[in-house]
Amino acid sequence: MALSDVFLAPLGLAAALLAVPVVLLYLIRPDPERVELPTFRFVADEQRQRAVTPLLERISRSLLLLIQILAILLLAGSLAAPYVPVQERAVVEETVLVVDTSASMATTDGGRTRLDRAVAAAREEVTTRTSLVTTDGGGRVVVRREAPSGARAALDGLAASDAPGDLRGAVAQARALADEDVRVVVLSDFQGEAWIDAVRGLRARDVSVSLRQFAGGGAANVGFVDRRFGGSEVTLSVKNFGAESVARTVSLGDREREVELGGGDVATVTLPVPAGASEARLSPGDDFATDDAVPIVAPEDPTVDTLVLTNDRNRYLTTALSLVDQVDLTVDSPPTTVEEDYDVIVYSDVDAESLLPGNVQAGRDAIAAGGGVAVQAQENPPERLRDLMLVDPGPIGSAPTVRRTTETDLTAGIDFQAPDEYLTGSLRSGETLVELRDGTPLIATDRRDGGRLLYYGYIAERSSFKYNYQYPVFWKRSVFHLAGREPLSALNHETGQTVQFGVERVEGPSGRLRGPTVTVANAGVYTAGGTAESAALLSERESTVDVADLGARTGPVGNVTRTETRTVPRRVTEFVALGALLVAVLEVGYLRRRGEL
Repeated sequence: MALSDVFLAPLGLAAALLAVPVVLLYLIRPDPERVELPTFRFVADEQRQRAVTPLLERISRSLLLLIQILAILLLAGSLAAPYVPVQERAVVEETVLVVDTSASMATTDGGRTRLDRAVAAAREEVTTRTSLVTTDGGGRVVVRREAPSGARAALDGLAASDAPGDLRGAVAQARALADEDVRVVVLSDFQGEAWIDAVRGLRARDVSVSLRQFAGGGAANVGFVDRRFGGSEVTLSVKNFGAESVARTVSLGDREREVELGGGDVATVTLPVPAGASEARLSPGDDFATDDAVPIVAPEDPTVDTLVLTNDRNRYLTTALSLVDQVDLTVDSPPTTVEEDYDVIVYSDVDAESLLPGNVQAGRDAIAAGGGVAVQAQENPPERLRDLMLVDPGPIGSAPTVRRTTETDLTAGIDFQAPDEYLTGSLRSGETLVELRDGTPLIATDRRDGGRLLYYGYIAERSSFKYNYQYPVFWKRSVFHLAGREPLSALNHETGQTVQFGVERVEGPSGRLRGPTVTVANAGVYTAGGTAESAALLSERESTVDVADLGARTGPVGNVTRTETRTVPRRVTEFVALGALLVAVLEVGYLRRRGEL
């Protein structure tokens, strides 16, 4: 057996050579002075003749020499760092725990969730120093090199989110924390295969990685996997992840629909969206409750009351607005009395002589109430509209080109064509979204007194944009923008997304959050500044909760070892050194007994 199999520093055994001079000293030291007694002379001579090697006999009878040699050997052994091979788990002092807190870990099995079981197992893996990483946000470090009590308290505080997790990112975070002699334990249901490369990367660095799987329950999951809005309706997609045919009831508000789903089938249901906050629900539920419900938020008043004031009826504009389900359109011609309150007022081709001060004041009142006003360019615009126009008007120009378009929710995906003729001018306030070659704004917006303003620079009879198929799209966006009404798709998000709320204080399903930017990790309704938005789990991958055992899976997953069996050296230096000390004490006691101390 090689010395390296027993000693970490075999060179320390060289200290055993100290025994050589000790033995030599015993050999060359002078004998004690003898006094001969004639009576015993002949007996002593007879004993000397029987001794074959008197010197060796002398050494063997010297107990003190043996004690000293033993002490030297033990000292040399301690310097050589002796060890015994043991399982790595028995000696590791630092552990990195990677706990999957994604939505699928909320799947129940026998009354307990997967996360409950994972946390219980993780508590048993806590060592002297423990770091904890979860799958939230691509890998979040909860505690770093914490004492056992702190690590267990952090584990007890974990909860499964309602968002997809990133196990690969979490293992990558563990890699950044894993120093020498650190053990990594990953506790997850191990959906998919994205985590495999990260685990192999850790093991390539000679880091011990153990995989603990918790995949019970969820064998017959049925859940929502998609949600699409069209006008005031929502189309929900439901998938049966099981092998057997099932029946489910999809309900939203006071409406419900029955669906039949074969194994692996997907069905869609279209229902009207109620005003305010509501929830689409599947019944009966199953082991994975998170994808059995989809929160949905709509404005409390979904209808946008819109008034178009015009003396030359713009049939293209009025037709575009009348096609929008949520728009309640009124068209009137000055002079007129505006008696009702409107969310949006559009001034288009109004006669300066017919426009009454009350007609303009109605626009100001709409802005003050949080609504909006749009003013369309025209030759010789009325002076009374000056404070509602964002552009100082000039003469009519011709043959322009579009120089710049700023990408916003209003302009995204729309090809704004240059008009044949246009009203030149400079921006008085606000922001230019579409600009012509000479710097004249074609589309501009501004915020004022809690409301919104829009300048539409196309003169109705002097441009062809009204024939563009994107013309109704632009005006639909504009009306919702001016009324402060976001489209339903902008109010309803998927869990895990980052949402801009615009205020510091946001109330979420799990309590108060700090804005203005919030990652919506939990399904439910989020309120901020008087507005409400929702988040729901809509992930087919995360809803695939029936996960096969790692050992039974094929492909790359099946080649990943759950636990690596490693032996590491456990030092026994202190025990050998203690033995040397005890022998030294024995030597002192022996010398004292002989009377030499």
